[in-house]
Amino acid sequence: MEALAERVGGAFAGSRLERATVLGFSGLKTVDPAPGSLVGRVLAGVWRRGKYLVLAFDGGARVLVHLSQAGRVDLESPAKATRPRGAVVRFTFDNGSGILVREHGTQRKAAWWVLAPGDDGPLGGLGPEPTDPAFEHLVMTDDSARHLHTWLRDQRTVAGIGRGYADDALNRAGLSPFASLRSLGPEDRRRLVEAVRTVLGEALAEERTRRGGLSEAKLGDRFAVHNRVGQPCPRCRGPLRRVSFESYEIAYCPSCQTGGKVLADRRLSRLLR
Repeated sequence: MEALAERVGGAFAGSRLERATVLGFSGLKTVDPAPGSLVGRVLAGVWRRGKYLVLAFDGGARVLVHLSQAGRVDLESPAKATRPRGAVVRFTFDNGSGILVREHGTQRKAAWWVLAPGDDGPLGGLGPEPTDPAFEHLVMTDDSARHLHTWLRDQRTVAGIGRGYADDALNRAGLSPFASLRSLGPEDRRRLVEAVRTVLGEALAEERTRRGGLSEAKLGDRFAVHNRVGQPCPRCRGPLRRVSFESYEIAYCPSCQTGGKVLADRRLSRLLR
């Protein structure tokens, strides 16, 4: 999302909004201000906060976009007038180009907000960014008994880490996804901080090589561990395993992360009861 924000900002910052066309009404999560109130405003800047793309307009109004799992962003030049399947919203600017937010699949989870000046909306509940010193302090001092994978993905705890980067970071740190901060010593905690920051830094460098928007149907091919069950672990070359839940799975390496123990597959365990 950070690399996407850089590309969107580079293409549209300084342009004046001509139209905000609502194409999927379930995606808009605010009523006031209305999208039309942004027309005529200049896009002052674009950045990322957590998993949100932030479009900041002059006068202090902001648009937040959350893509969830299947949301995508197309940079259109020139802006189109079509309404493709899964379309959410299109922003058309005075340079003739447009930003289309759309969604693959049948689930409609991509969302956007129009925020008045001073209103942080869902940003107000986010935890620190992984690069923030507050994140390191939290890792080094928190006594949480929650599973590390769950703790890392809680946006109120730390902003911007999803399942993919949690899988990769925990593998890089050599820590079980089901360990807790309470069970870790200082060296393990420092290794976790370093792994999270290194994995995200490498991912950002790779994403900066992408051009245009974020249009591909599949975006998970750049992970080292996530979505690579059965393939060699990047640390030891042993086969990666998984723990499956109803709607997602956790990928891990038994040799590197769980002392050789193969974790019970939760979905299979329920079937065998």
